Amino acid sequence: MKLNPPELRPDLAPRINAAEPPRPGQPRVGMVSLGCPKALVDSERILTRLRAEGYALSPDYQGAGAVIVNTCGFLDSAKAESLEAIGEALTENGRVIVTGCLGADEGLIREKHPKVLAVTGPQQYEAVLDAVHAALPPAPDPFVDLIPAAGVRLTPRHYAYLKISEGCDHKCRFCVIPAMRGPLRSRPAGAVLREAERLAEAGVKELLVISQDTSAYGKDIAYAESPWRGAARRAHITDLASALGELGIWVRLHYIYPYPHVDRLIPLMAEGKVLPYLDIPFQHSHPDVLKRMARPAASAKTLDRIAAWRRERPDIALRSTFIVGYPGETEAEFAHLLDWLREARLDRVGCFKYENVAGARANALEGHLPDEVKEERYARFMEVSQRISEEKMAARVGTRIEVIVDEVDDEGAVARSKMDAPEIDGQVFIDEGFAGLAPGNIVEVTIEEAAEYDLWARRT
Repeated sequence: MKLNPPELRPDLAPRINAAEPPRPGQPRVGMVSLGCPKALVDSERILTRLRAEGYALSPDYQGAGAVIVNTCGFLDSAKAESLEAIGEALTENGRVIVTGCLGADEGLIREKHPKVLAVTGPQQYEAVLDAVHAALPPAPDPFVDLIPAAGVRLTPRHYAYLKISEGCDHKCRFCVIPAMRGPLRSRPAGAVLREAERLAEAGVKELLVISQDTSAYGKDIAYAESPWRGAARRAHITDLASALGELGIWVRLHYIYPYPHVDRLIPLMAEGKVLPYLDIPFQHSHPDVLKRMARPAASAKTLDRIAAWRRERPDIALRSTFIVGYPGETEAEFAHLLDWLREARLDRVGCFKYENVAGARANALEGHLPDEVKEERYARFMEVSQRISEEKMAARVGTRIEVIVDEVDDEGAVARSKMDAPEIDGQVFIDEGFAGLAPGNIVEVTIEEAAEYDLWARRT
């Protein structure tokens, strides 16, 4: 499970747009945010509410009157990481409030860490605020406690995550997210677009659209319309993506399931409304494995769809994640996955070795594989994916591309191309012509060198 960047830990000085020095007597709260980008957005919402009540954010444990730990509970390894983070916060600060996905298992948390002040589940914002009030009463000053126009964010100023829905209606056997976060609950399109507009006005240059199933956005509210900029906007991913494209900034789509209507997103890429990038969690290729997983769109002819997308948009970047060693996976089924990967030639690929998750239906399946088999298949999978990535990166040498700058120092600039999402994909290192660049700049570069996942370039 991918954790948020270590810079978001309160003991490592987070990059937060409300971390100004506190006024005298102002209560200060620390935040440890673990897990996926959806959890990161939850952390941002909590901090925005606290900022409105007069709290300041502490960049270290010692300066905080209390610490909130937003946990992940998707995999056992993520649970262990969350429990470790809670223990560290207790050791360093002693006044700890736990929230997030692992918070749904209060018994486990209190068994390991009985001294935590409070435990709340995911999206229980009011309960978190109540716990903070009890541990550290607010002391607002309405004349000086101002909230940034875009709220409190835990990302650099030039990009932001835009969560369009909560929960999930799928019943994948390996996943407990629906049990933790509930069924699909889509936000009205007008509310999403107004938030996106505020972010753009605050200087955000890239929006990363996220939810548990972005393709299903609006299904639960019958794709209802709501107003934005004087027109009715439908709560449907194609309509939403088109409207976001009116803001004139990069729009990147994550967690897109390959439903048929996804094909209608490809023309929006040609129009420049969304980036030519799709993050599609395929998880596997063999139909029998997908059925055992109870995956949506398990019978989709994905190779045909990928070929069609590339015919229409040759520069489209496709990223995905896969699970190897799923219960009952045969050598033939795994070989099918490798052959599929060689033909699909995805641009960015991640892989997990299957592990049981408490409460998941996959635990009861027959044919659980030994750890050494999972490890061996993981290594073979990554060898194939790395070779594909290396070939694709080498083919970009000599080309000119647009990149967005993330960091700049005396030695160069770190940027990303349109095929690279922050924290999970590759990077473009600009070591010539970087003078005067700043985070958020979008510039053209010429690619001069390539490695397995990253590129080196000079500013054109």
